[in-house]
Amino acid sequence: MNGGKTYQIRTFGCQMNVHDSERLAGQLEEAGYVPAGAGDAPDLVVFNTCAVRENADNKLYGTLGHLRPAKDANPDMQIAVGGCLAQKDRGEIVKRAPWVDVVFGTHNIGALPVLLERARHNAEAEVEILESLETFPSTLPARRESAYSGWVSISVGCNNTCTFCIVPSLRGKERDRRPGEVLAEVEALVAEGVLEVTLLGQNVNSYGVEFGERDAFSKLLRACGGVDGLERVRFTSPHPAAFTDDVIDAMAETPNVCPQLHMPLQSGSDRILREMRRSYRSSRFLSILDKVRDRIPDAAITTDIIVGFPGETEEDFQATLDVVREARFSSAFTFQYSKRPGTPAAELPDQLPKQVVQERYDRLVELVNEIAWDENKKLVGRKVEVLVAEGEGRKDTETRRMSGRARDGRLVHFTPTGSAIDRSVRPGDVVETVVTYGAPHHLVADGDLLSHRRTRAGDNVEAGRRPKTDGVSLGLPSFGRPAPQPVTTGGCGL
Repeated sequence: MNGGKTYQIRTFGCQMNVHDSERLAGQLEEAGYVPAGAGDAPDLVVFNTCAVRENADNKLYGTLGHLRPAKDANPDMQIAVGGCLAQKDRGEIVKRAPWVDVVFGTHNIGALPVLLERARHNAEAEVEILESLETFPSTLPARRESAYSGWVSISVGCNNTCTFCIVPSLRGKERDRRPGEVLAEVEALVAEGVLEVTLLGQNVNSYGVEFGERDAFSKLLRACGGVDGLERVRFTSPHPAAFTDDVIDAMAETPNVCPQLHMPLQSGSDRILREMRRSYRSSRFLSILDKVRDRIPDAAITTDIIVGFPGETEEDFQATLDVVREARFSSAFTFQYSKRPGTPAAELPDQLPKQVVQERYDRLVELVNEIAWDENKKLVGRKVEVLVAEGEGRKDTETRRMSGRARDGRLVHFTPTGSAIDRSVRPGDVVETVVTYGAPHHLVADGDLLSHRRTRAGDNVEAGRRPKTDGVSLGLPSFGRPAPQPVTTGGCGL
């Protein structure tokens, strides 16, 4: 035990990293650490890094530089660096920042407490980077950040070879959890009062490839529909090339699966898609959206788009704009191409000048916002169910509004007024209201609430409780409620 030593985790990057940080927090608290208070100097700072963006390295080393005076003033303070950038840079981190105590990779997040103790005992930096998964993350405890919404990993790694992406080389080949384990974790979260889960994977709809079940993902969605008390199911991110009709059917026919789909486009140019090694074309992409909207007319569809991939011409870019116009996305995560050493795209000729990329990016953002605003305006007068959140609305205090997510994932700012309110509205509660205004990035509902349902999640938020789930061990593939199993500690159990 560590006598109440305090920790702070700083997370960079995607939902995968956010969930990994929950696992890191769970381990640290089992080892006796406690979260540092706001404004307090922690005894341990952990950086969970991302390597996707071009400035990730500079951001990390700059932040480590800012911490050096604190480390010099308190040599007992420990600094640990993990995640994708740690997997990539390895020993380079302690060369550039010798005041770092521990470096660990994406495949051994379960080793952090041991590495911290070893570094403290040996009074030298510990660097441990594994080339393959040592312990499946599901076997690790997790301290959840939200009382009402939880991440559940269904797989780790990726079998795709997109030329712009460094993730497969850092996260490894896809490894699938067994359906029974996924459902056990979902049920554990619901037992703690969680209302919503998001199924996570680098490519969720290829789930099942490891244990040879082609329709495993659609079965998993349907199985989540049978979890009593689970009100909302989301998932991210699917790959268009592997997206099948049985998944669309499961979405449409499972009431608690939300009418929302995040489908990464990346480019609307078939030539650029080939250069990216994205194994679909724009017509295939649009046909999926048509099928989804045929079965789920109110589905909100979001996407990822990269601007300025090497060799992208104005004609290629116009093809992307054409697909955006036809797809009518409710929102899009737009990125300027970022050259990442170690990826095939980094070696391609015709890397575009920054000013060209910026100008195209600005045009894309303008179009995306214009379409999103048009789509949101159509929702004025529509009744929406909102799961109340905390920290979603930056201006809530001055506007006296609260915020949350509709079932389709849209952000809704609402006024907590009206006779329907039961005592007070809290994060984690569920309300119904009517949209009065549609903005490009959110909806506003300024009328009185139509209904308010207090929930156990809201009780937990009010009491300051957060779910803490134990790890789930690996077993045989099955759907439905798994038999209780002891948590494994010596490996992945395969």
